[in-house]
Amino acid sequence: MKKFIRITEQESNYRHLEKMSVEEILANINNEDKLVPAAVEKAIPQIEKLASVISDRMLAGGRLFYIGAGTSGRLAIVDASECPPTYGVPYGLVIGIIAGGEKAITQAVEYAEDDRNRGWIDLQKHFVSDKDVVVGVAASGTTPYVIGALEECRKRNIITGSISCNPNSPVSEAADYPVEIIVGPEFVTGSTRMKSGTAQKLVLNMLSTSAMIQLGRVEDNKMVNMQLTNIKLVDRGVKMVMDKLQLSNYEAAKDLLVKHGSVKKAVDAVKLNGHA
Repeated sequence: MKKFIRITEQESNYRHLEKMSVEEILANINNEDKLVPAAVEKAIPQIEKLASVISDRMLAGGRLFYIGAGTSGRLAIVDASECPPTYGVPYGLVIGIIAGGEKAITQAVEYAEDDRNRGWIDLQKHFVSDKDVVVGVAASGTTPYVIGALEECRKRNIITGSISCNPNSPVSEAADYPVEIIVGPEFVTGSTRMKSGTAQKLVLNMLSTSAMIQLGRVEDNKMVNMQLTNIKLVDRGVKMVMDKLQLSNYEAAKDLLVKHGSVKKAVDAVKLNGHA
């Protein structure tokens, strides 16, 4: 086994943060943040393998699960919760699970991440099966809640992936498709909500977006299946309908959109009937 190095806990490259001016603090945080995209780029081969298997399983009728604790779990919840309104997929196709349950989304739940057995119990509530893919999200790569869940999945031939920010971590060892984004020590020592959190968010974006595109939820570069949940999205949808159907009448396009409920359905209906 390769040596596990806990880079996320290494001391910051900066000293005496309390003596810095606000400008210095912001500039130094920004300098550290600039390292994240390059670290993600290095991991694209790993991300591609995980993204491909996720798409394959979802195309075959499976689901995508994210499971994490603390900041990692909250980021997973955010990514999962945004798939239905953005792409018009049903709730339950992408599922985010966090140690400590719903309370942990807004409040720290003491020792929740240390329960090695609870992650699998929480997955079972959703009837996880070998049709699905389960991705553990853990910046440190050592979270017992996540590792225990992935290990139980493996025993049942459920494909597993992971996203972490330390090389050769235990969570990578527990995953079929590990992704390691090595961003280095945090600006505030050990504060993995910073660079590590940003890195995890970028990878989650890549996984869910590539899957939704493969599932046909995007046409050209447009979210043609998005839910019409606010005025901004309705306006965006109307403009898409106008563009796709070469309509000049905003209100006519809006009537079509509201009637059919999505850009894709409105456009398909017009094309089927031969007129707006």
